[in-house]
Amino acid sequence: MRKKIVAANWKMNLTLHEGADLVNELFKGMPTLTESKIVVIAPPYVNLHQTSSQLAGMMNVHLGAQNCHHEAAGAYTGEISAAMLQSAEVAYVIVGHSERREYCKEDDATIAKKVNQALAHGLNVIFCCGEPLEIRDADTQNQYVESQIKAGLFHLGEERLDNIVIAYEPIWAIGTGRTASTTQAQDMHKHIRSVIAAQYDAHVADAMPILYGGSCKPSNAAELFACADVDGGLIGGASLKAGEFLGIIEAMVAAN
Repeated sequence: MRKKIVAANWKMNLTLHEGADLVNELFKGMPTLTESKIVVIAPPYVNLHQTSSQLAGMMNVHLGAQNCHHEAAGAYTGEISAAMLQSAEVAYVIVGHSERREYCKEDDATIAKKVNQALAHGLNVIFCCGEPLEIRDADTQNQYVESQIKAGLFHLGEERLDNIVIAYEPIWAIGTGRTASTTQAQDMHKHIRSVIAAQYDAHVADAMPILYGGSCKPSNAAELFACADVDGGLIGGASLKAGEFLGIIEAMVAAN
């Protein structure tokens, strides 16, 4: 049985005090989790140590980071290496997020190097992929996402995929006034799984968690998580409010 995961991406939000308060609220309401149904919290770098300390008392809730650099070390002012994240007891790192692809101009080659750095330092990778509006309107989204996955992951041996989680971000449905339907989410997740199966095999594909990175909230989480190929969510704005995030976690726990 593959893992179901709800991962919080706080992005550039919350001070140390605000982050501490949010984790305390989550602690009070967190449902019982298992090794196959887990939560990941990825705060800003400055919150990592504090959040790690708070998570020490929470079973099956793991610390994540929002990014890592593609080199092991060096003269890269302001950057954070995978080794640094490992030393901070980070378990998961988000790689290839659509915002970094767009704002920081991260290309497929750089993202593949980040994947390598993360895996070399024992981190689990949440690998993001997804298409912008013009690709969706041209109905070429399957090819576009497939190319991202091939460039970012297909250099890996099968044994490394145990540490890979894929997060699908329908960029066209984030902040555009358009929404992705449950059917559209399931169709893309199914396609992603078929791409993995074609390169490796059906067993590898079936074991890989694929998260939905669109506008997931308590009102649509249960419907999304009931889809055969949707294994949880990478949550942005809703992860900043304890009540909303707990509602999404509860939907994941209740899903088959």
